[in-house]
Amino acid sequence: VQLQASGGGLVQAGGSLRLSCAASGRTFSDYVMGWFRQAPGKEREFVAAISWNGGRTYYVDSVKGRFTISRDNAKNTVYLQMNSMKPEDTAVYYCAADNVVGGTWPYWGQGTLVTVSS
Repeated sequence: VQLQASGGGLVQAGGSLRLSCAASGRTFSDYVMGWFRQAPGKEREFVAAISWNGGRTYYVDSVKGRFTISRDNAKNTVYLQMNSMKPEDTAVYYCAADNVVGGTWPYWGQGTLVTVSS
C-alpha cells in the first residue's frame, strides 16, 4: 500500500489543523492506520491509530481529548483532526499502515510538517 500524507502547515497555539493520508494500491479496509510524529531532535513517537472499520481508536496520552483520528474507507483516507494545539505538537507527522494491531507498521507515507507557534 502507498500512503500520501498532506495537510501540514503553520498554526498558532490553540488552533486546529486536519491532516489527511490517502492510500492506494491495496484494499484500504484491510489495514489498521496510524499517525506518528517526530519532533526536532527527538525520536519518532506514536500519536494515534484506528482499527480496520474505525470501531477502535488509540491515542498517546499527550493528545487525548485534543486529537481525533478517523477514517473513510470509501475514500481510502485516514484523518487526524488536531485541536487545541500546543507548541510541543510541532513535528513532522507520518501516516502508517499495518495489517494487525500492535504490529511493526511496515508501510509509511512521507511526512508532513506541522509547526505550532506560541
